[in-house]
Amino acid sequence: MHRETIGNPLSWSAQRLAKLGRSAGEAMDGIGSHDTTLPGINDIGPRDIGAALRRGIDDFAALRTDVVIAVALYPLIGFVIAAWALNAGQLHLLFPLAAGFPLVGPVAAIGLYEMSRRREQGEDASWTAALATITGRVLGPVLSLGCLLAAIFALWLFAAHGIWAVTLGPEPYDSLSGFLRATFTTSAGWMMIGIGCGVGFLFAAIVLCLSLVSFPMLIDRHVGVPVALATSLAVARRNPGATALWGLIVAVSLVLGMIPLFVGLIVVLPVLGHATWHLYRRAVA
Repeated sequence: MHRETIGNPLSWSAQRLAKLGRSAGEAMDGIGSHDTTLPGINDIGPRDIGAALRRGIDDFAALRTDVVIAVALYPLIGFVIAAWALNAGQLHLLFPLAAGFPLVGPVAAIGLYEMSRRREQGEDASWTAALATITGRVLGPVLSLGCLLAAIFALWLFAAHGIWAVTLGPEPYDSLSGFLRATFTTSAGWMMIGIGCGVGFLFAAIVLCLSLVSFPMLIDRHVGVPVALATSLAVARRNPGATALWGLIVAVSLVLGMIPLFVGLIVVLPVLGHATWHLYRRAVA
């Protein structure tokens, strides 16, 4: 009977280090773009967005069990963040944290894009099979682009804190009811809402244009971050109306998903994730 051996500790360690080095090399190589030629960009409209949403719902219905397992952690993360804000005296960051969730949502949906791609190709579309294909070539660009979105999210929280400090702050509030009362019954509170919504809209618009098709493209093609970002910006520039409509749909859907203690995100996130893949298919030739 054949028996596998791992050899002596030195040779085994050398093999593992070599494998780790190859994976790291693939990840670093995938971040850059050797070919800077952008793919063709298609015109898209409300019909394309409607079709993408229908395909997203169809994917969710077909992969429901696997999808729920893959995204069930995110509502829990949202609940934990909200509990931290309430208990740490950071009530003014509660809404910015919830509103900023979509800024990093494209990273959370990376497995959903792969599941839709695999189902489209007639392959095994389970979440285990999808995650197994996210290797160094894909992981490096995805993580680097995810770090960019995380930095934008951090800047948004910093801006939100500054807006609160010059309007309702800087003294913290002892209770949520007191904070809400000051927010909606004082001129300073309404000023905070107005400025915060305006600044938040700018952050959301930037992230929407950067991530419209970039993450699905990194899954689908051997391109680096520069080409993926440039393609996403090109799609947004060529289709401003459709991009704005898609952003509105995403924002409203996420708000509705967060209302029942973030539980609705178990449905909203996968549907939007799958739909994003199909929107990418329609927008990029």
